[in-house]
Amino acid sequence: MDKIKVLFVCVHNSARSQMAEAYLNKIAGGSFFAESAGIEPGVLNPLVVESLKEQGMDISGNSTKSVFDFYKQGRIFNYVITVCDQEAAERCPLFIGVTKMIHWSFKDPSKFEGTNGEKLRQIAEVRDGIEAKIREWVNTFNL
Repeated sequence: MDKIKVLFVCVHNSARSQMAEAYLNKIAGGSFFAESAGIEPGVLNPLVVESLKEQGMDISGNSTKSVFDFYKQGRIFNYVITVCDQEAAERCPLFIGVTKMIHWSFKDPSKFEGTNGEKLRQIAEVRDGIEAKIREWVNTFNL
């Protein structure tokens, strides 16, 4: 059986979509293949890298990618899941051959304020929310 291909999209591909990609590949990599991209690719958030390291995942070597490059390449995904706010999600291109587009809204770590420790606590909330959502979604497939 071919793996279910999933593209996670957020604004900068620096935090939320990177976390979602890492969790889906960790939790269900045998059945799914996840990638991520951004509407306006930025720079990988170092606090997100640190937060995922706490969970045993190293994304420090990841680069940010453009959703429009994937679109122009004619990449085909079974699911495109936006993990940003609704307004940003509406800027995502419609991919040909996508079985389903899904939107999950998570707070933007680039907008968190405070000390690094305070930001890390807020990022952990988003990280844990993304992990829970992915586990819940994967369980709907009865694989």
